[in-house]
Amino acid sequence: MNESTFSLHPGTTPLVLSLPHVGTAIPHEIRYHYTDRALEVEDTDWHLETLYGFAVALGASVIVPKFSRYVIDLNRPPDNTPMYPGAANTELCPTRFFNGDALYRDGMEPTADDANQRREMYWQPYHAALRSELDRTRDKFGYALLWDGHSIRSQIPWLFEGKLPDLNLGTASRASCDASLRTQLTQVLAGTQQCSFAVDGRFKGGYITRNYGRPDAGIHAVQMEMCQSLYMQEVPPFAYDEAKATHIQPVLKQLLQVMLDWKPSHD
Repeated sequence: MNESTFSLHPGTTPLVLSLPHVGTAIPHEIRYHYTDRALEVEDTDWHLETLYGFAVALGASVIVPKFSRYVIDLNRPPDNTPMYPGAANTELCPTRFFNGDALYRDGMEPTADDANQRREMYWQPYHAALRSELDRTRDKFGYALLWDGHSIRSQIPWLFEGKLPDLNLGTASRASCDASLRTQLTQVLAGTQQCSFAVDGRFKGGYITRNYGRPDAGIHAVQMEMCQSLYMQEVPPFAYDEAKATHIQPVLKQLLQVMLDWKPSHD
């Protein structure tokens, strides 16, 4: 595995935290293909390593990539199948910003060969490491828990109408985790008066949640897509807002604690 493309902190509990869109690097050899604006990587899931900084103390494994989703999207299928048929979708090797504008200079979009190379260099090592960590965790504890963390601007008309709910839990329409775990996480969200929420709404979970979430095989996965307005400035320079973050971190910590406290039934 090419660990230069990601970092992995092995934990001491069944919980694995994946943050696939926090990377900001673009390889030097392809930077000139992108527009100047693209090099600012505005569609990053900014500061999630900081926001979820408490996860290590909880005993979670944490895996994060170094390279931007503009290079390759780690939460898309390797064959580039659309995750949300009928809606605007970002690609395995994205060619557009979240507002639909072009990421690349004219004629410099990635070819099929480019996409294959990027999949081999960046996508496969991350997923090999994630799979290995989930298998290690399941072998040790008898089950594994995957929390796939994301964030996004609260309003992006090209991707969804209106304002996104603050917290969006995805369980692949109940397929990626045990029903009782989904219920307990939903109860936490329902009890959080400061935030709006949705469960299996516009964001049901991307490739990571859908691919790895196999309750029958002992792996329970959920995705959390949260509005960046909860903890940061949504416009450049995309600054982290410590005051806001201190209000939402207890909610996130409570959700992860529910994951850790939950045990699969062996009926």
